[in-house]
Amino acid sequence: MRTFIDNARSFREYVVRHGEDFHRLAAGQSPLALFISCSDSRVVPSLFTGARPGELFELRTAGNIVPRYRLDRPAGEVATIEFAVEVLGVADIVVCGHSHCGAVGALLGAGDLGAAPVLRGWLAEVADGSPGVRPLAPGQDGAASGGPPGGDLAAAAQSHVLAQLGRLRRYPSVQRRTEDGRITLHAWYYEVHTGSVLVHRPDTDAFLPL
Repeated sequence: MRTFIDNARSFREYVVRHGEDFHRLAAGQSPLALFISCSDSRVVPSLFTGARPGELFELRTAGNIVPRYRLDRPAGEVATIEFAVEVLGVADIVVCGHSHCGAVGALLGAGDLGAAPVLRGWLAEVADGSPGVRPLAPGQDGAASGGPPGGDLAAAAQSHVLAQLGRLRRYPSVQRRTEDGRITLHAWYYEVHTGSVLVHRPDTDAFLPL
């Protein structure tokens, strides 16, 4: 924590040197894109996109999961997406998965989620329907799911991204804006160990380098 504290204390000096940029941010936000990615600490969207403050509206969830749209069960993730689309009017939405993803690994049968019942429930409830991964039944942990521990994690993580993008398309506000061309959806995959970013190309149905 000491490094974080020291940087937080000195950050004001940086803001003073770049005052014009930060004063402009105080007037409001108009991000270029909504970026949905995993909570994994190794995935830092602003690092590999080069985004500056105010340019990315970020939503980070365990396993970059997009929950189903339900009015009877409001969720923070759904509210964040709705705000980005309806209020901020973002023109692009990126769903970004990544290599070495623990959530997808758990769905493949790697790891024991017995100590994380909420995470286990999160995966069981909203991660089903992702081709290449095996959804957890209520009460199961990753080690007991029956999936192959040595499965192709990269392929599963990429299929998982497409499943989340498909769920996002069914959000009413997103559906309207994709149909009339106001929003473009993107599926990305970030390689933690190489820094490479791949994008899904619908014409070849493959993730290829940007």
